[in-house]
Amino acid sequence: MTGTDFTGAELAPPRAALRWSFDYRKLVNACFWLTMFSGSVVFIEPSPYDILILITIALWAFGGFTVHRAILPLVLFLSLWTFGGFVSLIPYWHEEDPVSFMFHTLFISSTGIFFALFLSQQTSRRAELLLSGYAASCVLAATIAVVTWLGDFGADGDWIKDGRAMAPFKDPNVLGSYMVTGVIYLAQRLLLGRTRYVWLALPSLALILAALFLSFSRGSWAAAILSMTMVVGFLFKTTDSLALRARILAGAAGGLFLLVIAVTGALSVESVREFFFQRASVTQDYDEGPNGRFGNQARSIPMLFDLPNGFGPLRFRLTFGLEPHNSYINAFASNGWLGGFAFIALMLSTFFIGFRQCLTRHPWMRPAQVLFAATFVFFVQGLQIDIDHWRMFYVSLGAVWGIEAARQRWLHEGLRLDEESR
Repeated sequence: MTGTDFTGAELAPPRAALRWSFDYRKLVNACFWLTMFSGSVVFIEPSPYDILILITIALWAFGGFTVHRAILPLVLFLSLWTFGGFVSLIPYWHEEDPVSFMFHTLFISSTGIFFALFLSQQTSRRAELLLSGYAASCVLAATIAVVTWLGDFGADGDWIKDGRAMAPFKDPNVLGSYMVTGVIYLAQRLLLGRTRYVWLALPSLALILAALFLSFSRGSWAAAILSMTMVVGFLFKTTDSLALRARILAGAAGGLFLLVIAVTGALSVESVREFFFQRASVTQDYDEGPNGRFGNQARSIPMLFDLPNGFGPLRFRLTFGLEPHNSYINAFASNGWLGGFAFIALMLSTFFIGFRQCLTRHPWMRPAQVLFAATFVFFVQGLQIDIDHWRMFYVSLGAVWGIEAARQRWLHEGLRLDEESR
């Protein structure tokens, strides 16, 4: 046969066109978003977050990663803090609870390093995935908390503790503090006009604020006020447009006015009003006296001066009958001098890079302003509660350091906004 001999195989479409397309990057990002979305469901152990983050880390690590030198201080301080705890654990290695506590410390501090490494690459996309997934998890938790509280009207039960909403957490204080990042993320987007779905963002913000209120957590209320003030201040300072500055001030004032109206309406209910003013007092009964929270803290400090290895993990409560309710004292009590000073160094170094990120121009300034404000108030809350095992603390902490690595690369290598396309 002369000429070209066409066969059926040659007339068929290329095999590649029939194959299912697999996008590794999208799979990792989807797992990461689901991990963030699951972060508020922690009333069961192991939580969905614990399982999903291990899957996400494995998938991400399979594709390879780099470690920028800007992240090394975070790695160093978290490692020294954790190592100090294991050294303090040595005399109590035969006890189940302290051992479990320290291995959980190792796990959860490692997630902070993961967030730093993860956000140091493809930073714009991954920061948005983190914050949007986190905000969605806040909406989920807030819906459960508000519905269960209204259903029982504050009566104690599986989802309500001492009249305070806590679902789907185990502690009302954790519910309230978890809401803070969602509040400032949605508020920032509304102030900047960066959301096309105002009809969704506004009710979501209102629902999250309602759950924050119903947690009746003094520390969480203060954290929300302080972090929101920081975000508004950062926005105003780093915005050149007079029109946008006016929008920010008007939006903040309008939001504050609506919040006051809503709280006033809630306080019109007598039982809510009485409980609110009881919780809003500076101190509670368990805070006062030589054996109260603050008395125990004051008595422990001279003792810790003589204990280089501290009391040991989970042993503060055996000495004083209560947890320390202060992350800085707990760092010295559970992790010794090495862990205590490492935790303080971690705080100071995070403050240094965080304020620099929020007040200087770079491609990730806006998400940095949200994530650092959240991290800052977590460190502040550490003065009156134990935050060292809060998952959301390590999310924002690691993200701040990941953005710092991206910012340093951008400064030194001319990294552009479209670096995700690499």
